[in-house]
Amino acid sequence: MNSGLIGKVDKAKRYAQERTRMRVSSLQVDFHGENDSHAVALEDGRWRCSCDFFAGWGSCAHTMALERVLDGMIPASAITPTLAHAV
Repeated sequence: MNSGLIGKVDKAKRYAQERTRMRVSSLQVDFHGENDSHAVALEDGRWRCSCDFFAGWGSCAHTMALERVLDGMIPASAITPTLAHAV
């Protein structure tokens, strides 16, 4: 393997462990839930989801799951207040 590539792989591993280096500003995810698939997006610090629950509450299991996966990498405006304090 090329020594330059080895260095990049090592750097990538370090970056992956240092999540605070990353900020997700926009994202689109196809979320395959238990009952259906849903389109979830993060744009301008706000979530959107195609599920019925999100339409009424502005948050849902899909967006909250992504908040956990992306912990430390999304803007504070995208964090569900109840999730921020949940154990």
